[in-house]
Amino acid sequence: MHDDLITRAKAWLEEDPDPETRAELAKLIDAADVTELAPRFSGTLQFGTAGLRGELGAGPMRMNRTVVIRAAAGLAAYLKSQGHTDGLVVIGYDARHKSEDFARDTAAVMTGAGLRAAVLPRPLPTPVLAYAIRHLGAAAGVEVTASHNPPRDNGYKVYLGDGSQIVPPADADIAAEIDAVRSLNDVPRPDSGWETLDDSVLDAYLARTDEVLAADSPRTARTVYTAMHGVGKDVLLAAFERAGFPAPALVAEQADPDPDFPTVAFPNPEEPGAMDLAFAKARETDPDLVIANDPDADRCAVAVKEDAEWRMLRGDEVGSLLAAHLVGRGARGTFAESIVSSSLLGRIAEKAGLPYEETLTGFKWIARVDGLRYGYEEALGYCVDPEGVRDKDGITAALLITELASALKEEGRTLLDLLDDLAVEHGLHATDQLSVRVEDLSVIADAMRRLREQPPTELAGLAITRAEDLTRGTETLPPTDGLRYTLEGARVIVRPSGTEPKLKCYLEVVVPVAKHADLPAARAEAAGLLATIKRDLSTAAGI
Repeated sequence: MHDDLITRAKAWLEEDPDPETRAELAKLIDAADVTELAPRFSGTLQFGTAGLRGELGAGPMRMNRTVVIRAAAGLAAYLKSQGHTDGLVVIGYDARHKSEDFARDTAAVMTGAGLRAAVLPRPLPTPVLAYAIRHLGAAAGVEVTASHNPPRDNGYKVYLGDGSQIVPPADADIAAEIDAVRSLNDVPRPDSGWETLDDSVLDAYLARTDEVLAADSPRTARTVYTAMHGVGKDVLLAAFERAGFPAPALVAEQADPDPDFPTVAFPNPEEPGAMDLAFAKARETDPDLVIANDPDADRCAVAVKEDAEWRMLRGDEVGSLLAAHLVGRGARGTFAESIVSSSLLGRIAEKAGLPYEETLTGFKWIARVDGLRYGYEEALGYCVDPEGVRDKDGITAALLITELASALKEEGRTLLDLLDDLAVEHGLHATDQLSVRVEDLSVIADAMRRLREQPPTELAGLAITRAEDLTRGTETLPPTDGLRYTLEGARVIVRPSGTEPKLKCYLEVVVPVAKHADLPAARAEAAGLLATIKRDLSTAAGI
């Protein structure tokens, strides 16, 4: 085993084009550091519907130039097999470690394969890449990003020509082409021949952002904004300036790209402590709302002042607010969300007489809904301009929520007032999440197996009226690894995360509310139920 591992590591080293990972791997081989080498060579990083994502470093189980070149070669072979013999591939990248290198390698591989490649001019938000694919009539797009993962990670997201992320069977077909790449020496990689785009694509994207707003809407809401050390700032500020909103007050410590994300443990607005600096800035400037993007600016977080304290709105709350705003503006078309998001969207759509659809988790599914007008997911993702960007977009979502806050401000009201109105109209839909991050992935598999073999019959004293194993699929959903429990007045979904080593449990309780005066009691009841469901579910799953 030891000799075989060293042999495989040496073979990898011979092909590695990156001086940094070569030096890293050579050191491990010289030291015969089996403990460090074994996990790097325990398999290959799997290409799936999220593309690739993993820790940077040498070896087939890490993100590095060798893995990216193979992935690009597999994608190029797939595109050619689909008849795109000289199709255009647009490539975008964020400001993480190695992102620019991975983008350049992808452009070289596409050019070497006889395809045309165009690279965005600098690190830009993921939605700009998603927009560019359709705008330029590309056959595919690649975004080099690990979104809100820790600093040590990077990733590789693939879109097809419709501008949305890949879904089965394209992922398996591309993975098969990647597996067929024998040696990096078989992959031509010229030093030039691709195009580096100018700002015209970004300008076209920004011109389109104006269209998400109503022509005569008020633009008075004042904001604090954090880019979370990512690439959102310049594009968001330009969009806000075009729209005529007051310039956001920036969280200076997090305004500029920094791949080490020095002020946050995880660069995700949902993680504890990530918004602390933004709240400090809000206490100083007293805005109407706080807006945060994640590092690649496809997600948007919103915080509001409640009883003199700032608090993050849940993704489901923002999702419902944006839906209500679009309904109020007379939007037509289908409203869609993933199964882990709040059922309130369905109630809002039904009352407005709009079509509504539920999809599997991920914007790759939401973006494919026929006639989509608006889609959202509880993990802070919102698609408010599906004709422009068939993916979540943290820039246009920020514009739309600020427009809503401005309209409410003119009436002497706030986002919280509108949430109260929605609770009285449709019932209080309270959501929470039980999320368990693990070092050992077998913990997740064990929990899922335990729930399948010994399913709970009740949670928080509420009978489970329906238990579904989503691996079998449903009438409206293709199979996925997950469990869904329907309770009297509640719903629970349990699934492994597709992008992180986490088991995620999504909880929702619905409490009827007759009038505004009943809201405090309804909130207390909902909080109690959620806490008890969380406790009972932990016990049932053994986590």
